[in-house]
Amino acid sequence: MPREGLIPTVLGTAVTTAGLALRKANPVIGWGVAGFGLAHILLGAIDLMEHPPE
Repeated sequence: MPREGLIPTVLGTAVTTAGLALRKANPVIGWGVAGFGLAHILLGAIDLMEHPPE
């Protein structure tokens, strides 16, 4: 079973990458998606630090 916080961190990385790729087509939407992904990375990292492996 994956550690708590790992899935949001990985998905946040994918969403951030997609948002940065969208910047050329539409900068406002691209930065919004990238910010949403960065928020998920931050929250997933907090979960990873709060629940260390046993």
